[in-house]
Amino acid sequence: MRPAAAPLRIAILGTRGVPPAYGGFETFAGEISTRLARRGHDVTVYCRKSLYRGEPSIWHGVRRVELSAVRHKYFETVSHTFLSALHVLRAGTDVALVCNAANAFALPILRVARIPVAINVDGIERTRRKWNAAGRFVYLAGEALSAEFADALIADAAVIGAYYLTNFGRRPVMIPYGSQFSTASDTDILKKLGIEPRRYLLYVSRFEPENNPLEVLRSFLDARLDVPLVMVGDAPYAMDLVRQVHAQSTSNVILPGAIYGPDYETLQRNALLYIQATEVGGTHPAMIEAMASGGAVLANDTPENREVGGDTVQYFDVREAASLKTFLRRSIDAPAMLDVYRSKARNRAHQLYDWERVTDEYERLFRRLAR
Repeated sequence: MRPAAAPLRIAILGTRGVPPAYGGFETFAGEISTRLARRGHDVTVYCRKSLYRGEPSIWHGVRRVELSAVRHKYFETVSHTFLSALHVLRAGTDVALVCNAANAFALPILRVARIPVAINVDGIERTRRKWNAAGRFVYLAGEALSAEFADALIADAAVIGAYYLTNFGRRPVMIPYGSQFSTASDTDILKKLGIEPRRYLLYVSRFEPENNPLEVLRSFLDARLDVPLVMVGDAPYAMDLVRQVHAQSTSNVILPGAIYGPDYETLQRNALLYIQATEVGGTHPAMIEAMASGGAVLANDTPENREVGGDTVQYFDVREAASLKTFLRRSIDAPAMLDVYRSKARNRAHQLYDWERVTDEYERLFRRLAR
């Protein structure tokens, strides 16, 4: 039996890689891997070669392994994860963490090699409108494979945990997503975008149907506010929707594309109001990050968003055209009310969604699996 304090060899696969340059799972991989490495563990994160140019093989103490992937909406993730799993088989690994239920086909491969494996299933992704019948089937199969073959099933929201318990009879380990914003000074991103602190609204998400960028844009335009809307995000496989967002935008809408790192943190800290319009998924990282940064959050009223925000967030119904417009006007007219929400949201994020505590829980899980 491995001594309790011995370092572990940990592999993280199923993301686009690190340094983070896309979305929630990539940020998760970066935050968890670097913290585990600082604690003395040997951590490897598998990265998609096409997304990186000239990155070192060691990043903040984390080993990066770049592998190829088929550049296609339906095959890019699974092809990269398949190659990653084959690499893990010969790498000498104590425990593997797979991200996303779509990658659950890799679980039997790892289990046959007797490598303890956990999977973070994310949300109920098959309900996204972008997937055709084949795509929805892949996710449904992934959910079943996750429940059957993972040594540990991980959910970041109680709603997702209840779904797996009800449908597959498997109770996931509950570990939340994290947040920990830098205390560094603001960058010059506000100046570059031509906006002022507390004088803009912020929307951050991939431009996909379930994230409702068009609905947010139209409600903002209907509200006729005197502050701009900054819409941060992109979607390489939803270009029709991206084009619609750009076509319907006005001079009061700023579309800078995807933004990460200090510039992103600066935008979150200084927004007058952050809009979370997602319908599908478990815990949404950008919402937690907005709360942790001291942002005032206005979120679509879903069980997942209420679980994260509690009474520290205001809620609207994205299915009702007038709902978001009404909340936007009301919020703009009540800055003191927004300050109250900011304080409450920051406290909640720091109490429930701290990256160090999240890493503690993953480390305990990995040690248990490795035994």
